[in-house]
Amino acid sequence: MLSQLPLRLRVLLIFAGLAAAAALVILFALWVEARRLMAQGVALDQALSPMLLAGFVAVLGVVLAVVAVWYLFDRHVARPIETLAGGLRTGQAPAGEEAQYLGDLGPAARDAAEARARSAEALAQALKDHAAEQAHEMAVLESILSDFGAGAVMSDAAGRVVFYNAAAARMLPGLGLDRPLERHLRRGPLLAARARLDGQGIEATDLTALTVTGGRLAGRMRLLDHGTLLILRDHPADRADARASIEALRRHAATLVPMLGALDGPIPPALAEAIRVEGQGLAAATRALSDASARALPTARALLPELATGLFADTLPLIAVQAEAGPVNALLRDLDRSLRAEGHDPQLRVEADDPEEVRLVLEWQGAALPMDRLEDWLARAPDPDQPDVSGADLLAAQGAGIWAERAADGKARLVLPLARAAGADASGGLTYDFALAGRGAASTRLADLTCVVFDTETTGLTDSDRILQIAGLRIAGGRLTGERFETLVQPGRPIPAASTRIHGITDAMVADAPLKAAALTAFQHFCDEATLVAHNAPFDMGFLRRAAPETGAHFTNPVLDTVLLSAMLWGQSADHSLDALCARLDIAIPPELRHTAMGDAQATASAFLRMVPALAAKGIERFEDVLKEARKHRRLIDDVNSRSDG
Repeated sequence: MLSQLPLRLRVLLIFAGLAAAAALVILFALWVEARRLMAQGVALDQALSPMLLAGFVAVLGVVLAVVAVWYLFDRHVARPIETLAGGLRTGQAPAGEEAQYLGDLGPAARDAAEARARSAEALAQALKDHAAEQAHEMAVLESILSDFGAGAVMSDAAGRVVFYNAAAARMLPGLGLDRPLERHLRRGPLLAARARLDGQGIEATDLTALTVTGGRLAGRMRLLDHGTLLILRDHPADRADARASIEALRRHAATLVPMLGALDGPIPPALAEAIRVEGQGLAAATRALSDASARALPTARALLPELATGLFADTLPLIAVQAEAGPVNALLRDLDRSLRAEGHDPQLRVEADDPEEVRLVLEWQGAALPMDRLEDWLARAPDPDQPDVSGADLLAAQGAGIWAERAADGKARLVLPLARAAGADASGGLTYDFALAGRGAASTRLADLTCVVFDTETTGLTDSDRILQIAGLRIAGGRLTGERFETLVQPGRPIPAASTRIHGITDAMVADAPLKAAALTAFQHFCDEATLVAHNAPFDMGFLRRAAPETGAHFTNPVLDTVLLSAMLWGQSADHSLDALCARLDIAIPPELRHTAMGDAQATASAFLRMVPALAAKGIERFEDVLKEARKHRRLIDDVNSRSDG
């Protein structure tokens, strides 16, 4: 209860209690003396009068002394402490005369208030700079999107438009905010694309968007947190039909064959001229057929789960193929419905053993499908939103075909081969940092450095061992950019079983991996002009530098070691292993990623980014500050920046 009272009142009560206690002690002493005198035969009235006078004077003197001490304490201690507390709460530094009797507390409070003021000012400036940077980035992105050739339309979960750019307004006249997208695009293709994305682990899918006026647009849909983003482009013109070229080829060949059959002796000039003309026509028709075939190759990419949406199928691998997801999925679903209508129970499987193509197989127990029946099914339109496009037309647009065959164990199947999409990357994404232009390349502040945080896995720990895997992440302006490098490396020797138990890399995994020279040259390009960051850098840099004479990849980059940085913050006696460092910084490393190059690089990058502000607070703000401080920790670990590359 007393703790809830103001400080000065509590001090007053303490001094009042002290005065009362002193008065009681004096009165008790007088009572004891009176008893003694009375025991000696002194009359009460004779003893009482001087004792009352002495008691009054003593009590009054004690009270006055306590009041004086309380006044001085209240003025020079209690009141300044209350003022100091209020100042600390409001960030105001106390005046010098107010805290002159508080010893070091006054200067410490002033320092704390000034530090708080500086921190508040720095925070406000940082927020202002961040807001300005965000506004600038938004303006740049808005400028890019406004001039972007493709239309961009963002809709919420209810399908109402919340964003669109100028290209989208041109493609969809009348497009406006807070209006249903279905006013401009037919619902069927949008729902089919959404179905391919929901629950499939796929970020985006291609579709053919149909406008309500009958137009066709090539689109790509991507799920957002509360809606979808639709990128639209003008649908490419219909590809040249190869049938005309084939007919021209047949006609020239039919004309040329009888001419060649008539050659029994010398060739008459007229016949030679006719043969020359037909030969030129044959060559032209062949070139036209070749061009038409090249134009017919699909440029869209789709993942296998997109093609299997709505079909009974096992879990399919995330393999990218050259195909348009919407039309192929519509065709497969139409064939599936037709087979089920005849009493079959087809299941979709994938045969992916060929490095060049993937086969989608609709398989069922029963008799094989006659080819004339399959041709009848392909002659109709599988997509009700495109009634003028037959299944055969869809296959021709993909540069693919489908056939029926009998399989083993009394099964039959339909086989659709699709070419693999070379170099496909399902992750997509953007990489940007517009603030780089304002920071300048010459800054050596740790928060401004462009870094590549990397890690290696090796066949062992000795100088004669080889690199098996290397991975790196790029940091710019104090944040991960999303750029990454990762590759296995062929070591040219068997991997010891003890090493495999640690990192899980086997001989089979590196059998087709790049050789050391190719892998390290590619990594050198990735980290060119960046500061390298590693945990226990002498180990990883040692492997890179020892390989330089063989690979020609010389790593002369500046290097930061998170072991050294950890020692600068927590002292040499602390545990500086990666696990201990991540535990101190509350960084979780998934067990399946520990002792993998990418997993350890991610953990090291997170630790580095969290240590940079703490290092700045200790005055270690720039790269040269790290070099200077590193000299104090040579007993713990070497500074690799002092070594030459060789």
